[in-house]
Amino acid sequence: MSGSAAPGPGSAPCRFAHYFVVCGTDADSGLEPDELAVLYQWLEADRHGKSSDTANRTSGENFDQSPLRRTFKSKVLAHYPQNIEWNPFDQDAVNMLCMPKGLSFRTQIDNRDPQFHSFIITREDGSRTYGFVLTFYEEVTSKQICTAMQTLYQMHNAEQYSSVYASSSCSMDSLASSIDEGDATSLAKLQQYNSYDISRDTLYVSKCICLITPLPFMQACKKFLIQLYKAVTSQQPPPLPLESYIHNILYEVPLPPPGRSLKFYGVYEPIICQRPGPSELPLSDYPLREAFELLGLENLVQVFTCVLLEMQILLYSQDYQRLMTVAEGITTLLFPFQWQHVYVPILPASLLHFLDAPVPYLMGLQSKEGTDRSKLELPQEANLCFVDIDNHFIELPEEFPQFPNKLEFIQEISEVLLQFGIPPEGNLHCSESATKLKNLVLNDLVNDKKNGNIPSNTINMYELLKGNETIARLQALAKRTGVTVEKMTITAPMAEKERDVKLQCEEEELRDYKLNVQLREVFANRFTQMFADYESFVIQAAQDMESWLTNREQMQNFDKASFLSDQPEPYLPFLSHFIETQMFATFIDNKIMSQWEEKDAFLRVFDSRIEKIRLYNVRAPALRTSIYQKCSTLKEAGRLSIQRLISVDIVAPEPHVLYRERQQDDTQSIEQRLIKIDHTAIHPHLLDMKIGQGKYEQGFFPKLQSDVLATGPTNNNRWASRSATTQRRKDRLRQHSEHIGLDNDLREKYMQEARSLGKNLRQPKLSDLSPAVIAQTNWKFVEGLLKECRMKTKRMLVEKMGREAVELGHGEANITGLEENTLIASLCDLLERIWSHGLQVKQGKSALWSHLFQYQEREEKQEHMAESPVALGLERRKSDTGITLPTLRVSLIHDMRHIQNMSEIKTDVGRARAWIRLSLEKKLLSQHLKQLLSNQALAKKLYKRYAFLRCEEEREQFLYHLLSLNAVDYFCFTSVFTTIMIPYRTVIIPIKKLSNAITTSNPWICVSGELGDTGVMQIPKNLLEMTFECQNLGKLTTVQIGHDNSGLLAKWLVDCVMVRSEITGHTYKFPCGRWLGKGVDDGSLERILIGELITSTSDEDLGKQCRTPPQQKSPTTARRLSITSLTGKNTKPNAGQIQEGIGEAVNNIVKHFHKPEKERGSLTILLCGENGLVAALEQVFHHGFKSARIFHKNVFIWDFIEKAVAYFETTDQFGDNEEDVLLQRSSCKTFCHYVNAISTAPRNIGKDGKFQILVCLGTRDHFLPQWIPLLAECPAITRMYEENALLRDRMTVNSLLRVLQTLQDFNIILEGSLIKGVDV
Repeated sequence: MSGSAAPGPGSAPCRFAHYFVVCGTDADSGLEPDELAVLYQWLEADRHGKSSDTANRTSGENFDQSPLRRTFKSKVLAHYPQNIEWNPFDQDAVNMLCMPKGLSFRTQIDNRDPQFHSFIITREDGSRTYGFVLTFYEEVTSKQICTAMQTLYQMHNAEQYSSVYASSSCSMDSLASSIDEGDATSLAKLQQYNSYDISRDTLYVSKCICLITPLPFMQACKKFLIQLYKAVTSQQPPPLPLESYIHNILYEVPLPPPGRSLKFYGVYEPIICQRPGPSELPLSDYPLREAFELLGLENLVQVFTCVLLEMQILLYSQDYQRLMTVAEGITTLLFPFQWQHVYVPILPASLLHFLDAPVPYLMGLQSKEGTDRSKLELPQEANLCFVDIDNHFIELPEEFPQFPNKLEFIQEISEVLLQFGIPPEGNLHCSESATKLKNLVLNDLVNDKKNGNIPSNTINMYELLKGNETIARLQALAKRTGVTVEKMTITAPMAEKERDVKLQCEEEELRDYKLNVQLREVFANRFTQMFADYESFVIQAAQDMESWLTNREQMQNFDKASFLSDQPEPYLPFLSHFIETQMFATFIDNKIMSQWEEKDAFLRVFDSRIEKIRLYNVRAPALRTSIYQKCSTLKEAGRLSIQRLISVDIVAPEPHVLYRERQQDDTQSIEQRLIKIDHTAIHPHLLDMKIGQGKYEQGFFPKLQSDVLATGPTNNNRWASRSATTQRRKDRLRQHSEHIGLDNDLREKYMQEARSLGKNLRQPKLSDLSPAVIAQTNWKFVEGLLKECRMKTKRMLVEKMGREAVELGHGEANITGLEENTLIASLCDLLERIWSHGLQVKQGKSALWSHLFQYQEREEKQEHMAESPVALGLERRKSDTGITLPTLRVSLIHDMRHIQNMSEIKTDVGRARAWIRLSLEKKLLSQHLKQLLSNQALAKKLYKRYAFLRCEEEREQFLYHLLSLNAVDYFCFTSVFTTIMIPYRTVIIPIKKLSNAITTSNPWICVSGELGDTGVMQIPKNLLEMTFECQNLGKLTTVQIGHDNSGLLAKWLVDCVMVRSEITGHTYKFPCGRWLGKGVDDGSLERILIGELITSTSDEDLGKQCRTPPQQKSPTTARRLSITSLTGKNTKPNAGQIQEGIGEAVNNIVKHFHKPEKERGSLTILLCGENGLVAALEQVFHHGFKSARIFHKNVFIWDFIEKAVAYFETTDQFGDNEEDVLLQRSSCKTFCHYVNAISTAPRNIGKDGKFQILVCLGTRDHFLPQWIPLLAECPAITRMYEENALLRDRMTVNSLLRVLQTLQDFNIILEGSLIKGVDV
């Protein structure tokens, strides 16, 4: 059954209610076990691996359970009308949801208060129908059923006694001694309350009446059903037969149009409801007060956040209406977004297997009395939010971001709640009964206006005195003497109390309505503030709807990166996850579709609110702020709604006497009132019924006359005719459009596919539970999971590769950090859902880790028999010396052990996620999972046949999609687990051709990364390889290497240094190609080397086109050698190439600072890397250098710098202009200070190293544009540079200064290893 949010006259007549239903027991068929309960038992047995015979025995003839506590088959006894074309009646689904537990029986000593609950049926197309149910108890009049119940009790007692006497392991004495007196008493009481004797007890059975409506008018339907029930149980018969009232609400009460209120009539009093207008928040009739009282404010906001992030939400309560209240309350607060996945607020026991669904869902499960959370086994809990409503308790997923401005948000909501007297912490701190008792005691104290302890107006006096023997004797005496006092003393206060209660109920309802509106305004205001500028980032790519629908899957509709870069920092963790959800994607799709068709109702209201914000609060869209802005419309919120409730727009016809000839007039007047909105009330009427039908019998709901209720008035019914005319007009337009445009069926197909993109599960069909349907549903799960995997991996690749990493000149893609982390967390969730699908028996909270752990146990048992095959990792990297890093042992088990050794991770879910991240970073995820699934015996043991992991073709495609992720570099393990200890291995590779490979000095090394450094570590003599363990250094950036110049062989020519993380396998190469030693090269005993990440050879097989651009390298050996004239063979760059290099180096630094702070790469590489600023300026200073070698002595740029300093320190000759003189003197002073500080630093750095430090410090402190003109004017330049040198060309120098000026605005922070020991 379906009901659109606003049915139009063409799709459905404007009726308030579609069906009236009665469910209960069928006296003719007698007592039948509930088949759905049997199926549920079978599914549970299958889940736990029990035999089906056991399951059938336990479900069919369960003698352990008291017959009064068993479930029996209920039946739809009657429904009116029989069927409606636009909303077909689904008998099985309605029966299941009206009585989810089946029939229940009671005796006269049990509580038989009527219970109200509601339910919702969601169709596959997302449309909804609402049901409102009142369940009450009727006396069983069928002797057959009473006898059957008596027989069941005799069998139950026999089974109980036989089980007691069968236990021969303990004697009767020991049995008696094990039960103390208290236990015996309670057992006797339990048997008394849980038994049935046909001669002593009266048997009652549940029955329910239900209204099914297209819109959730919960309060109105509840009042109508309660009035019907009162009419049945009242001593006086109702004014009219019940058929009159039911006929009236089914056929004569219209659905109020948007923005109108409606008054119609129940059995005893009128009922008012109203429907919000097009510019107001959508209809919500469930009291949010109850949701906040049940969960508490803090818990509700946390659950609300989980719903927004589309996690799996399971609500748990004994009360069906509580499940609906919380589910509807939370989804109402999502405005302007709408839940897009499985939505079953009341999940019947027979559908428990839907909890296996590996998709986001919001479901409600009824808890059994006395069942605690620990006994509830759920298929997977890695991404589950479990909400125990009755115990005021929630379990949250391990990793999820907090809602933006959460504390201020909670504060604002609590202020609203306190205005209405509702404690923000909720009303369920302790058990419900204790709370009720506490409230009663408080009320007694408050209302104690007399000398005694009886409140003035809260206790029914008649009920209080009825059982008193003295009062009974007084009544008997008064009756004999003819005096009547009962009415004077008791009924008057009762009538007064009823009036007070009625008034109190109306006031409470109005308060609830005001509270609903204000709370919804606060939530809607948050989204309006957070997404005020969303429209600026919507990508309107397609020119027409057909092309957009056709290419929907390939299109990016929202500029996520730009949107996130425009948001305040504290919002990013939440927003980066939220904009990946299906509900946000649908919201954006609706926005794009609105240019071709009528705007979605939610979107229309939201956009109008944004317009209002812009009118009253003009601000630049780019200037986002995280300052919390409270809702400013609370005072006027709901004003229209309250006015509608006070001044009713539409008065429906009252039930009244109806004969066949009056139908035409009535329907005409109904239509007149609908058009003019000036109805005059017509009462419910007598129907043209057979004599004897509609007979009243107190306490029994009558058998309704079906021929009267089956159809409504049809003669000249203008509702129907207007609908038919509209439909005929639509048909003509559709036929016409088939010839001139896109075929409507094809268009609808595209529309449905576009809107269901990302939804992998249809809504569960409640009425068909055949094995074929269950198998088909599971197949849809498999298809959906594969599609989701394909889309996720594609998205991760596109985001990682499709950015401007190439222009940035280093290997970090533009989405490192937040957005990448969100995508990887999403992949972790997907893998957990895949591994949870079709589990035989659940073990632990993470299905993936459980599978890995069992695989590990099996493999380790076989290790002692034969060595495990070792998967080859990084190949040996040979150098000229033959010294290499030893092969890294790589295997699935090895990586698991790394994770198990991490004391920081405490849970299985955390271990599984860490293992996924590590495998992804090592580019082994697909390989590891393939190895895991290759053990087919284990897979068969753990998974059912229909599970995703046992569908061979889909599994292969899934592994192939994961393999594609090897095309890019991820650091998702290194960047997340920043505090763990990691073992590193380092190898120093000398150049053997030119020198001894070993030095007699004492060498040392210091490795630095983005997260810290190791400090200076001594390298053992005569060893070129060492391992060390330290806290995660992050991505490695520099290595400082040096020695103390002692011994005979103190000169050392180092080719490069290799460093590898033994956990992630990342290997960094730090090229050197320079001497370390006094009197050779530039005399350096210490060098700072810049690292490059080496890609493994297996990556190269994927092709150069699909690899993340390589990271910038440190200056190569070849370039260094040409600079120092060791070979002099390399061709030198010309002036144009040098200027281009300077521009590129500066441009890369500017781009670096225009990225979000968390997504910037290493600045050290941009300064000191191969194409960095230092290298570019070296080329400038080397251009036109007269000779790099004078009298067999190497001459370096630093020699020129020192000559310039000597000149500046001795000269006073600066220009004529006083301002220029002061400026030049200041610049000279700082230049000399910096050069001297570098020269006197307690480090044995060579001349090229000193020049590098000078450039880095000058860039940091923004002095380079002041220093370069001084050097260009220095007299030493004419002696050391040729005339055509760039430094001697004024225009080139000015151009260079303009380029360097662009760096003045940036706050440059240097890595500690670059400037260690230099005090300026």
